[in-house]
Amino acid sequence: MGIDDLVNQGKALYEQNKDKVQEFIKSEQAEDISDKVLGGAADAAKKVVPEEHHGTVDGVRDHVDKAVGNE
Repeated sequence: MGIDDLVNQGKALYEQNKDKVQEFIKSEQAEDISDKVLGGAADAAKKVVPEEHHGTVDGVRDHVDKAVGNE
């Protein structure tokens, strides 16, 4: 089984469960998980980028956070 087969299986699985996936993405559980992951990623990024770019890091985090969860 090659990479293409795995990708096609993933696409098929997503298509079969699209409604459930979309429902989960907008759930409270997804909101909690995304807040923790995005907060950690933003903190890690701020440790390696110059301080003048911290606002950009926060902006990206906020933009992605709006796409996941219910807040």
